[in-house]
Amino acid sequence: MMEYDEYKAIYNRLNRPEDVRKMMDEGYDSRLVKTLYVQKTSRDVKKRFHVVKNHTRQMLKDWKSGHSLMEISEKWKFPPILTSMFIFQEDGASKKEFWSYVRNPDFLNKRTAEEIKEVVANDYVYSPDANEDQRLRGIWGEDLLHKWLDGQGITYRTENDIRGEYQKTPDALLDEPMMFNGHKIYWVESKASFGDNVEFRFNSRKQLIPYTEIFGPGIVIYWVGCLKDMECPKGIFLEDYDILEKNLKPCPKE
Repeated sequence: MMEYDEYKAIYNRLNRPEDVRKMMDEGYDSRLVKTLYVQKTSRDVKKRFHVVKNHTRQMLKDWKSGHSLMEISEKWKFPPILTSMFIFQEDGASKKEFWSYVRNPDFLNKRTAEEIKEVVANDYVYSPDANEDQRLRGIWGEDLLHKWLDGQGITYRTENDIRGEYQKTPDALLDEPMMFNGHKIYWVESKASFGDNVEFRFNSRKQLIPYTEIFGPGIVIYWVGCLKDMECPKGIFLEDYDILEKNLKPCPKE
C-alpha cells in the first residue's frame, strides 16, 4: 500500500500523455502510471466535458486555419480522441463516422489521416488501444484473483455463475465463508485500478456496500495498488497485490 504523499507526487505529475512516457522512462511501474493517468483524466473529463464542448466552433476554426488536432487538444488540456471527435462532429460528421476514421484513418486525406494517427497514439484513455489495454488489465486482475483462490483449494462462484440471482454480484462469491485477518469473509472483488479515495468511495457506494448488505463482509483487492490508512465502511477489507502472500483460513467450528 502507498503513502498518500508518494501517491500525490505521482498523481500531480500526470497531466499529459508525454508525462506517462516520461515517468515510465524514469522507472515508474507502467501499469501504475497508466492507471493513475486514466483515472485522473476520466475524472477531469466528467467535470469539463460540456465546458470544452461548448467551444467546438472555435476548435474547428483553429483546425481549419492549420492547427493540428494534437495542438488543439493540448491547448484545451483535453483528451486527443474526444477533442478530435468534437471537431469532426462540428464539421458535420456523425459519431459513428468519426470512430470509423479512428479505426481506418487512411480513408481520409493525408494530412487528416496523419493527425488522427497521432491522436490515437497519444490517447491512453479513449483510443481503441487504450480501451483494449483497460479490458486486458481487468482480465489480468480477475486471473490473479482466481489463481489465488484456486491455489488455496477454495471453491467459489464467479460473477458469470451467479449473474441474475442477485442485484449485485462480486467477482468471487465463496461457497463457504473463510477467515481473513480475524474476520469472516464471504466474497472477494477484483479491481484492476488504483484504490485512492475517489475510486474507493465510488466503488463502495456502487458495489461494495451493497455486497455487504446482500452477502456479508468481504475483501476488495486493488491490484495496481491502493492508499494506506483509508477509512473502510463496515464489512469491507482493503487489500492490494501483496494479498498473494497471504491466505484465507477455515472458519473455526462452532
